Amino acid sequence: MGIIQVNNIKVFSNHGCLDEEAKIGSEYRVNVTIKADLKKSAKTDNLVDTVDYVHLNHIVKEEMAIRSELLETVAQRILDRFFKELKMITKATVAVAKINPPIGGNVAEVVIMLTKKR
Repeated sequence: MGIIQVNNIKVFSNHGCLDEEAKIGSEYRVNVTIKADLKKSAKTDNLVDTVDYVHLNHIVKEEMAIRSELLETVAQRILDRFFKELKMITKATVAVAKINPPIGGNVAEVVIMLTKKR
């Protein structure tokens, strides 16, 4: 087994329950951790034998562009696509962070983290 992490994927999107969030948008950060068998790719040095992190990044950006009220929904969509499109993945965790959330206090970020196993 091996682990691939793609950290600090920065995106701007319009998620949230408030009308202002839909109009103004906000900065988000997404971290992805996946588990897969990386033994073959370690030997072959061939991209087709591993989980392409470019593909992971692409899925995150596409799903983050679709507005949702809840970050849980966005994280679940990302996980579902990972498992649908990347058959090598055995486990994945997605953390979606809203930077400077409008919650009436001095809060740097709110993070939603979901994990899925095959």
